[in-house]
Amino acid sequence: MKYNELLVEKNTRPSRKGRGISAGQGKTAGRGTKGQKARTGHSKMPAGFMGGQRAIMQAIPKLKGFKSLHEKAEIVYTDTLNELKGSVDNFVLAEKSFISSPFVKVKLLSRGDLKSKIDLETQFASKSAIEALKKTGGSFEKVPIPQRKKTD
Repeated sequence: MKYNELLVEKNTRPSRKGRGISAGQGKTAGRGTKGQKARTGHSKMPAGFMGGQRAIMQAIPKLKGFKSLHEKAEIVYTDTLNELKGSVDNFVLAEKSFISSPFVKVKLLSRGDLKSKIDLETQFASKSAIEALKKTGGSFEKVPIPQRKKTD
């Protein structure tokens, strides 16, 4: 048996820092001397902390305005619905390419003349668009956004 063939497990006991000079990591415990990083709690500085001077998030100018987290509804106009008849919902509108997907908010707005009788089931509609639907004998029903089927 040779020295390099010995099977010896590594000493897994953690080193105990700051327990005196003879312990190997005593006195300054491997942190060097003085300064902010030698003190306890230095690793818990908030993001963007720059040593006590003004943080970069406070120094840069902010943009004006407001950005809403709500997605805007896709708009469909009454005059584009003339080629449809009967019951119309998000899936029919998406199939005819009036909206990008059946799983988005849809709002009906009044524009031009509506000639066909339509029973509309979407999320939103303006008052004048609802009146135009009722004038042709149709109706409007507010329904929630259709949800995608979950695949396992």
